[in-house]
Order: sequence, then structure tokens, then C-alpha cells
Amino acid sequence: MLTITDAIAIAEDELVERFVRAAGPGGQNVNKVSTAVELRFDVAASKSLPEDVRARLLARRDRRLTDAGVLVIAAQRFRTQERNRADARERLAALVLAATQAPRPRRATQPTRASKLRRLDGKKQRGQIKRGRRAVDADA
Repeated sequence: MLTITDAIAIAEDELVERFVRAAGPGGQNVNKVSTAVELRFDVAASKSLPEDVRARLLARRDRRLTDAGVLVIAAQRFRTQERNRADARERLAALVLAATQAPRPRRATQPTRASKLRRLDGKKQRGQIKRGRRAVDADA
């Protein structure tokens, strides 16, 4: 059981772990031992998540989320399988915890009179600079 908050906990049967060989330096160890962890969590079919949290996770533009709604987290930062496994679970918990907070709604505002005047003054100055660059007629 992976506990996220008091109300949210992900059951072990919803998590799929696969151990693969890690990339990068490590000498003979990296060629022999499968220390990297690939953690899969089916967000779309999960019964552990509340509906609003699930919707926020699925709405994220995240490359770790497949088209089928499966979240794939790869962990290979450490040399041991246990630490990589714990790292993957911590990252999943942090991602779900971030989805528990609803984004603050944007409040529409009007520009102030002073900001409108500053914008128009800037446009006038820019126009004067451009007028100053024009070629003067030789006939005039």
C-alpha cells in the first residue's frame, strides 16, 4: 500500500514494477544486474484515486503518461534495486500529491488607465523613432 495522504492510498495490485538493466556508467555491474525500475500505474482504471485527482492527472501534458492513461516512471538514479524502487514510488506519490491541489482559477482584470496611457506613450515614441528614419525627399 502506497500512502499519499490520509484519504488517498494506492493498492499494491495497481502498481506494476519491472526491473531492467540501467543505462550509463557502472562497469560490469551495469551489464549483469537489473537495477533500474520501471513503475507503471494505470491512472485511468485506478479505483484508489478520487475522480477529481484522476481527471487532473490525465489532463496533464506529461510524456510519462501513455495514450491509454498509464503513468510510467523510470528510476535508475541509484546502484541498488531497492533504492531505485523507493525512488520511483516517491516520485509517483509526489505526482499524485501535486494533483490533489486544484489550480487556482484565473480572475479576469481590466488594465488600469495608467497602464493604457503608458502603452500608448510607448507606441507614440516608437512611431516618432520610425518617422525619424524615413528618407528626406531631395526636392522638398
